[in-house]
Parts: sequence; C-alpha cells; structure tokens
Amino acid sequence: MGILGYKQASSSDAKITTKKVGDAAEDAACDFLQEQGMRLVTRNYRTPGRGGGEIDIIARAPDGTLVFVEVRKRGSARHGGAAASVGFAKQRRIIFAARHYLLHLQTVPPCRFDVIAVEPHGVEWLQAAFDAS
Repeated sequence: MGILGYKQASSSDAKITTKKVGDAAEDAACDFLQEQGMRLVTRNYRTPGRGGGEIDIIARAPDGTLVFVEVRKRGSARHGGAAASVGFAKQRRIIFAARHYLLHLQTVPPCRFDVIAVEPHGVEWLQAAFDAS
C-alpha cells in the first residue's frame, strides 16, 4: 500500500497510453486502406530536426497516386470529432513533410492528402481532405 492507503500501480499493470491508442488507430487505418486496394509505402515518416513534420501513412493508390494520410482518433464527436482536429497548422506540417519526402524521388507522381478519422462509430476516409496550395 502506498501513501493514504491506496494500492500503488506496478510496472506490470496494463496502461493504455495515448501512444498505444494512436498506434492501434494507425494499424486499423493501414488495414482499412489495404482492404481498399491501397499499397503501404511507409509509416511514420518524419523530417529530420525539430519543428518538422510527420506523416502517419504514405500509401500508393491503384492509379499510382501517392497518398499522404493523417490518422486521427477521437473517443467522441465533441469539438467536431477526429476529422475536424486536422487544422491549418497540422496541415502545414504534413505538407512540409510530404515535400521533404518527395525530394528523394526521381519522378514526382500525382499526390493527395487524405485523412482517416477513427471514430467510435467506425472509420471515415476523407480523400483529398486538403491540398498543398
């Protein structure tokens, strides 16, 4: 027993962290995209250094389009839900990371930015949710 008679948590106690929830949402999004015919290119692409950006999933559509996917998970629809949480600043960081990724390709394919919103009622796929302009 710890201070005030409460049982202290041990390292063996299962903890659901924000990271675990996010990773599970990304796993579900990858499975969903692959079921839709998308081919996974990479996950969690990050630009080097501080202040850069990150892309949760980069996938290739059947037509060859390179798709940069942001995955958002919310437990409720308050404040607009998962999709609404991809605001202007987040979009700019994703676009920055996408441009960095594209610098390493010899030929730049058609691209788009999608959002996968993992909500309590299911998965919502917003194709071409925003653009780089």
